[in-house]
Amino acid sequence: MKNLPLSVFVGVGVLALFLLYNASYSVHETEQVIITQFGKPVGDPISEAGLHLKLPFVQDVTRIEKRILEWDGRPNEMPTKDKTYIVVDTFGRWRIEDAKQFYLRLRDERSAQSRLDDILGSETRNAIAKHKLIEVIRTTKDRVPDRDAALVDAPGNVGVLYPITKGRASIENEIFEKAAGKLNDFGIELLDVRFKRINYNESVQQRIYDRMISERQQIAERFRSEGEGEAAKIIGKKERDLLEIESEAYKRVQEIQGAADAEATEIYASAYNQSKDSVAFYEFIKTMETYQKMLGGDSTLIMTTDSDIFKFLKNVNPVSK
Repeated sequence: MKNLPLSVFVGVGVLALFLLYNASYSVHETEQVIITQFGKPVGDPISEAGLHLKLPFVQDVTRIEKRILEWDGRPNEMPTKDKTYIVVDTFGRWRIEDAKQFYLRLRDERSAQSRLDDILGSETRNAIAKHKLIEVIRTTKDRVPDRDAALVDAPGNVGVLYPITKGRASIENEIFEKAAGKLNDFGIELLDVRFKRINYNESVQQRIYDRMISERQQIAERFRSEGEGEAAKIIGKKERDLLEIESEAYKRVQEIQGAADAEATEIYASAYNQSKDSVAFYEFIKTMETYQKMLGGDSTLIMTTDSDIFKFLKNVNPVSK
């Protein structure tokens, strides 16, 4: 042994390290390992983190994820029970429960994602086809079907919330329960399935928008009609009040004029009974007032010389300049 060259010892050491390297492997906390021998699984999956040993060169290590994984489905167009085409976008969460079964059936995550697309997509389509649109988009089934307070008097079914029997959450649970049983055969545990987005198909979007616009126009027309009715009431009340005020004012004016005329007549009568000069002056004043009313503007007056009105014009002297 002492006569062996150093290179032999070095070679043996390198070979031992190489064998040790191929015979050992580490398992991370976030993964589990399947040991395969000539392509077939050997023993149970190893999920305990740490350093482990295997047969060198004969056995291989296949690492499988142990954490929760995402599934993001592609948006798919599908019809509801009431023949409304919608685009449904779903997502889910899953994990590998039985690594050995998973490896035997699917081998890797890429194949698993493809299988999830098939199963979850199919169950989603079946669930949507069995329920009406209102069931898919509303999340609560205990909500009392009623109208918005502003739409109580709206015509027809405008603003009505139709009753539902299941609701969105129940449909999601239905998809989850049916898909989970099928995925168990592949060693997959389905944790959750949810609708990410539900949208109308482009071919029916315009019809939906037209219907919404029509409903809002009906509501607006009702509000305008009510406003016009209230305006008519206000205008009618204003005119009635105005007529009452004018009537009271006219009545008051007539009362004042009547009292003034009576007082003037009394004054005239008192003055007439006092003297002849007063009577003549009164007669002159009244005649002048009559002249003022008769001879204004472009009026033309024809009268005889014997007229009582003309007598005050007989002795009028021209005013010297």
